[in-house]
This record gives sequence, structure tokens and C-alpha cells, in this order.
Amino acid sequence: MRHRIGSMVAIVALLCGSGPVVAKENVATPYRWTNVAVGGGGYAPNIIFSQTERGLAYLRTDMGGAYRWDATAGRWMPLQDGNAVPSYMGVESIATDPRDANIVYLAAGMSARQPAAILRSADRGATWRATTVPFAMGGNEPGRGLGERLTIDPNRTSTLFFGSRHDGLWRSDDSGATWMKVTGFPVAGLGQPAEKQTHGGIAFVVVDPISGEAGQGSKRIWAGLADPGAEHLFRSDDGGRNWAAVKGPAADLLAAKGVIGADGTLYVGYSSGIGPSDAKTGAVWRFAADGAARDITPGDYGMGGFLGLAVSRSAPGTVAVSTIDRWNPGDTVWVSHDGGKVWEDVGTRSSRDVSATPYLLHEGKGADFGHWISGLAIDPFDANHVVYTTGATVYVADALKPTGPIVWKPWVRAIEQTAIITLASPTGGASLISGFGDLAGFVHTDLDRSPAPTFIDPYLSNTNNIDYAGRAPNIVVRSGSLYADRPREATLGWSDDGGTTWHPLKAPAIRPADGQPGKRYDLEGDAAVIVSADGVTFIVCTPVPLVTRDRGRTWGLAQGLRLNARPVADKVDAQRFYSVDFDHDALLVSTDGAKSFAPVAGAGLPPQLWPGKVYWREQQYRLVASPFAAGDLWFHVGDVLYHSVDGGRRFVQASGKLKVELFGLGKAVVGASTPAIFAVGTMGIQRGIWRSVDGGTDWTRIDDDAHRWGGRYRVVSGDPRIAGRVYLGTDGRGLFYGDPAGGEK
Repeated sequence: MRHRIGSMVAIVALLCGSGPVVAKENVATPYRWTNVAVGGGGYAPNIIFSQTERGLAYLRTDMGGAYRWDATAGRWMPLQDGNAVPSYMGVESIATDPRDANIVYLAAGMSARQPAAILRSADRGATWRATTVPFAMGGNEPGRGLGERLTIDPNRTSTLFFGSRHDGLWRSDDSGATWMKVTGFPVAGLGQPAEKQTHGGIAFVVVDPISGEAGQGSKRIWAGLADPGAEHLFRSDDGGRNWAAVKGPAADLLAAKGVIGADGTLYVGYSSGIGPSDAKTGAVWRFAADGAARDITPGDYGMGGFLGLAVSRSAPGTVAVSTIDRWNPGDTVWVSHDGGKVWEDVGTRSSRDVSATPYLLHEGKGADFGHWISGLAIDPFDANHVVYTTGATVYVADALKPTGPIVWKPWVRAIEQTAIITLASPTGGASLISGFGDLAGFVHTDLDRSPAPTFIDPYLSNTNNIDYAGRAPNIVVRSGSLYADRPREATLGWSDDGGTTWHPLKAPAIRPADGQPGKRYDLEGDAAVIVSADGVTFIVCTPVPLVTRDRGRTWGLAQGLRLNARPVADKVDAQRFYSVDFDHDALLVSTDGAKSFAPVAGAGLPPQLWPGKVYWREQQYRLVASPFAAGDLWFHVGDVLYHSVDGGRRFVQASGKLKVELFGLGKAVVGASTPAIFAVGTMGIQRGIWRSVDGGTDWTRIDDDAHRWGGRYRVVSGDPRIAGRVYLGTDGRGLFYGDPAGGEK
């Protein structure tokens, strides 16, 4: 909890029935890294087909980088795994060269106050040239489904335009190496945003290919504005030097998405908000090359805006649009074959086959059409091959035939675009249990297969902590949080079959000493839950920790614990629990099954322990009990790791030169006397993932320059049963397992 409850510290009433080691910087240990399969999982704002090569497509995500579809391999290829800049994993826009299939550009930047760059590749994303730019981006901000902001002039492919959020229109005439502001554009920009304020800015730039000649450049350029104002669509007929506003729908509708047909007709999707959660109304318009405008909005669309928009290159007149924030009856896709005169809602004859990614059934109901639909594309070589993106997956139609049922399937093989909050590798049962943001979490019985949903009762969109009983690993507990607009009866659950089925755990209300009404603090999602080594005792970390030994039928208190204490169970001795009193810089120990806690020496720890405190429910707790021996404790304070083998009486440093950010323990290698330590940290100037097999004396790097994932790490842990195995949870590139490339002995 981040707040105190008055003066309730005194009385509550329950309303219920050796010396430091020095690390050596060793050479890297080769590791083989593999995604734990889920498939998709997060928001992909848009998908872009190559106009020059059949079967070539790119996908941009809001925090997991970009992907390229490899038709030969039949899978998506991540293109930014070697990137070490966190901000570049939020991709604002993608542009494919209309003449050379090998050339692709990314506009990369997570948010307004983080670094931004234009990345250029001449080998389909295998390698990149990065150019930092003076304008901000928002690849993970509201409005990330607008676009496309980055475009290439098909008649002079060295010329690019970029519509920025805050600083107007920009141009490059040397393939993105340098950029200059287009001073003639009538909207100079809004400047940098105020705190927590976002702007749509110039949502898209479209170059008309029929308005110029090869090598000479195009004349007609369109740009759409997604900021409040009287005008939202602008046109230039002289290559971008001069611009004029083009009249469209009502001034409260923002130009969100723009695409152009082979005949020079521009189609524009409008929305009252920039998305993905603020669009109340919208419209679809078309603009002929001569400037003639026409409202072609589907007549029965109901509510929401239009962010998905696509035209067919192979079937003139075929155009598709999709809604966003159409909560009733739900988002859908309309298709027209006559330029928008007549529309069909294809959602009414659609179904979804999610057998390849069954997690999409995680809320206990059939997979719906999807939400946050901002990406929509028609294959330029096949008008029946239609794709759309959602907040959780990418759907492709088996064939968008004119009559009969349409079956959509996830098109996500090798896309792992998720944020991992926590994980546990128990001493028995499934090798991995994970806690995800948005997708609840999973029991992974097969790391290479998308898991079926099991975190259902209670269903929690975010799982914030997982614990298991060290000597009875079939007993698992978890806590989490729900979306704010959903009802909640429990945010805690326990399982006695390794996480396959669950039971809600409801903590009682707490009444403060001043007589105010009681409150169930467990419902806020901040209360972690832990379990004793034998699986009998549960402790719920509400502001006053609550203890139950009968699965929640009765509750009691642990004497000696302070407000907001976070106990940790010994993984071997069922009577032992530990807790850190950060207010008094003391380590507390219980040897009577959490009935009472008392200070223990804690010799060797720094005099101030507050650098080891966590302040957010999604942070990994820094005091860890080893599953291999009673009293074996590891405590991460600041960037230093400390180790005790006697239940906290005495600690020694166990990180040496490595500045530790995250750590976890795994099975010792043959001949070693201590668990393997896996850590995210920095040695000298090298940040990476490290392993020590001798208690922190020596460290070797186990990632490499091809596996950096933007450096966006959330949690790391070894496996207590497989020597050398490590699990790594990222913020955007999913969950990984790593094994030594040559095997572990």
C-alpha cells in the first residue's frame, strides 16, 4: 500500500467469522533464447503490406517493436530484438519502399519525453541505420493507432515525409538521414505537451502516386490533422511547398487515418477522439483527385470512430473500414466494392477460430470480433486476403468471399507482444507459472504451445504476485487487479492442483481504531498473498497483514509486524517466515508459523534498508527465500545483493561488481554448493543478463547483442529443477526461457 490508515497501528478489529566476494567480468556464456509461446497478446496499432512483393508484410506494436512476415518460414520475425534503447520498442509508424522490397523505415519512440529516431533498413529489418530526430513520437501514447505518419514519395523514393504529434510536418530528401521542417505547412505544431497531455498532431501523410513522374517527385500530398481546430485535412499540389485546407465533416471530427487508391482517390477515416479509448463518433469520407468530396459513412455504424481503413490495389473500388470504441454492439468491419456507395457489415457473418491461441478465451466466453481495431489492411495482391489488428491479436480472414460465413483466425505465429509482471518456477508440477498484464496469467505445461486459460476464478486482468508452497508445490496462491470498470469480489486466489483450478480467497474488512467503518483492502489489488512451505498458512499483505490457516474461513494477526509489512515464507521450513521493517531498518523472523515476528541480527546488511523497498504492486519483491535450504535468504538492497545461510542472522555481499536490478535463483550446476543466480544488471558499462554459479564470486553475461529486447526487463528467475534454465519476463516482448547453448552439466 502507498498510504497509511490513520492511527490504526495499535488496534484492529477483524470483521469476519564469511566476507564480501568480488565479481570478475568473464566472457559471455552462449545461451539459446526462446519465447514462451502465447501468440500475440497485445495492441498492434497497424499492419502494412509491401506494395512490391507478394507475401511481405510488416506489423508495428506499441511496446514490443516491429515484425516482418516471413512467408517461407510461415512465421513473423521480430525486427528489433538487438535494439537496446527502450524507447525504440514503441513503433509510431512504418513505411515500406514502393519500389524496392528490401527497404523499410520505422518511426520509433515510446513517448514524448523519450528518445525518438527514424530507422532505415535495406535488408528487410535484419539491420538498421538509426537517425535521432528532434521531434517527439508516441508509439505507446494515446493516438498510436492513427496513421500512417511516415510515408515515402513513390516518384522519388529518397523523399520521405513525417507528420509529428507536436512539431508539425517534416521532410527528408536523403532517405531519412537528415530532416527539415516543412515551414509552409499551415499547422506548425503545438509544442511539447503538458504533463499527462497528449496530442494526435499530424495523423497521416499520403502522397498521390499519379501526381508525378518517376525520379521527379510527386506533386499532390495530403495530410490529416488529429488535433482540435477548424480544419483537419490539408492538400498540397506543388510537392509540399504550399498547402490549402480541404473541407470535410464537422469540425469536431479529427482526421485519423488516410489511404489512397490507385486512381488517386483519398479515403479518410474520422473520429471524435484519437483512440484507442476515447472515440464517441466518426465518419468516412472520400476525396477525388480533383478535390470533390463525399461522405460515405456506413449508415448503420451506430457509435465510435473509424481508425481502420484500407483500399484494394488489385480490385478497384474495394475499400474496408473498421470502428473503434463501438461498445454496443461491438466493433466490426465494413466492406464496399463500389467506393463506399454500398457497405456490408461482414461482422454479422463472421466467426473466430482461436484454437491456436486459446488464451483469447481467458474471460470465460467466446472470442469476440475484437477491440481497439485500428489496423486494417487488404493484401495488394489478393483482395480476399484481409487482416485487422486488435488490442490482443491479429486476425486474418480465410477468404473474404462475397457470401457465406467468414472465419477469422489469429495470424500471430512468433508474435509475442505482452508485458510480464511476475512469474514462479515451482519445485514440482508445471515448470513455469506466469503473471501477465491484461491477460491474467498462465500455467505453462508446454513452453512451446499457447496455453489454455486457467486463471479464471477469480479472473484478474493483471496478476501481480504468485507464490507456491516449497514442499507442497501443488499449492499456489496469486493476487491481482481488475480493470476499473469491472465488478470485483476477490482479487486473491488459491489452487491445490498447481494452478489448473482456483478458489477465490476473500480477506475480511479491517476496522481502524477510531471506529470508522471497516474496509476490504484486499479488493484494491495491492495486497500480495504468500503461502508457507507446507501449503497450510496464507498471509495476505493488506495494510495490517492477515493470516489464515483454514483457507479463509477464519483469520488472525501476526504479532510484531508493522503496517504494510510484506512477509516472505521460507521454502523449506513451514514454521519460518521473514519480513523487513523498513521504518526501523530491521529484519524480522517468525519461527512459529507466522504467529509472531521478532528482530534478528541481520549482520552484514547496510544500515539503511529503504533502498530494498518496493513501492508498486507490480515490482518484484526483493527478499527471496531459496527453495533449496531452510534459512537460505537473498536480499536485494539498492543495486547490491546480500546472502544469508542462517535465517538472516548474518549476510554477505553476493554481487561484487555487478550492479543488480533484478535477480532470481535456479538449480545449482554440478559441483556447486550454492544456487545459480540470474540477474539483470550492469558490469562496468555493459548492461545485460548475467549468471553466477558460485554465489556471486564470478559473473558471466548470458544475453548477447542480438538479444536485448529494448532492455525492457520486468522479472527473472531460474528453474529449481533444470540446471542452467532461466526465465525472463519483458515489458513488451513477452516471456522467454533460456538454456545454455551447449547444454548444462
